[in-house]
Amino acid sequence: MGTISERTRKNGSKAYTAQIRLKQKGEVVHTEAQTFDRKAAAKAWLKKRETELAEPGALERLKGLDPILADVIDEYISTSLKAMGKTKAQCLRLIKKHPIAAKRSSAIASPDISGFAKDLKSGWLPEGEEDVFEAASGKGDKKILVRQPQTVGNYMSHLGSVFAVARPMWGYPLDKSAFEDAVTVTSRLGIVSRSNERDRRPTIGELEKLLDFFAERNQRTPQSSPMGKMILFAIFSTRRQEEITVIRWDGYEPEHDRYLVRDMKHPGQKIGNDVWCTLLPEARAIIEAMPKKAAEIFPYNAGTISRNFTDACKVLGIEDLHFHDLRHDGISRLFELGWDIPRVSTVSAHRSWTSLKRYTHIRQVGDKYAGWKWLPGGGTTL
Repeated sequence: MGTISERTRKNGSKAYTAQIRLKQKGEVVHTEAQTFDRKAAAKAWLKKRETELAEPGALERLKGLDPILADVIDEYISTSLKAMGKTKAQCLRLIKKHPIAAKRSSAIASPDISGFAKDLKSGWLPEGEEDVFEAASGKGDKKILVRQPQTVGNYMSHLGSVFAVARPMWGYPLDKSAFEDAVTVTSRLGIVSRSNERDRRPTIGELEKLLDFFAERNQRTPQSSPMGKMILFAIFSTRRQEEITVIRWDGYEPEHDRYLVRDMKHPGQKIGNDVWCTLLPEARAIIEAMPKKAAEIFPYNAGTISRNFTDACKVLGIEDLHFHDLRHDGISRLFELGWDIPRVSTVSAHRSWTSLKRYTHIRQVGDKYAGWKWLPGGGTTL
């Protein structure tokens, strides 16, 4: 009835997974597993659980603690004290509409989870929503929705949050090791992956074209948004456009060389994820040049900032440059100045230093913006 499998972790240590699978009339009616560091402990747990499950009425009692996945997701959402971001909530709603969500927790194995990921990659949509996609695709053409591996990876990450808490929190038999196995399989097959890392940085010439363009626009239409200031602030603060627009005057503390970014982007938590960031002198000078007309220092729409930047690049013939690349340039500059990872993270607000390891190959070459005419006080008016 029970088996023990051995595997080697990434750090070289051994893990022993004890699994129990009960069948009735040829169908699996219950499965559960636990992973241990010692084989003896796995054997002891297996023997204990086999004895318990052999007792009269054991299976009937288990069914009361074996909800379908959709119900577990609902309980996860209702129990979580952390405010849930829009993207995560949308992902969990879609997962609830997939056939895997109708399965009992104990019956969900690695192939079920891998199949769910494969379905997402192949363009699966809930029944009744195919027409919505077809209509949105334009001119009634039948188009196939193909999700990128990075997108599938996001769905799997949010589903993994449910698997991580289901057993320790409520005793539901969702098998975390089965989920981890599915992640390994789908990663190796290319069904899921992490987001691609861009290395595009703007050149001084490209930035001067953009800043000249927006400076001329502001002279013609003074009421237009100060795109030049926001481009420079993005570089010297390393902030994303949606973060720039939520910085408030009441969260600006120049005397402590810091400012507050509310609801900063994070895979597992956005709402309520407020982070203090180190304020660099160049970013401080830009803030000080902004009028205090609203609660926000840059009271503009993040989507509009991105569109203005993209449209200007098209007009100027600047290819493959995104507003987000300014953040990458700003972080790269700090490493070029000789900063180390812990110090850079106080500016970039990376919670995990692992994300900054991709920059460690950058050599210390000094500040490419030193003496630049577009720096605050450099002689050119934005």
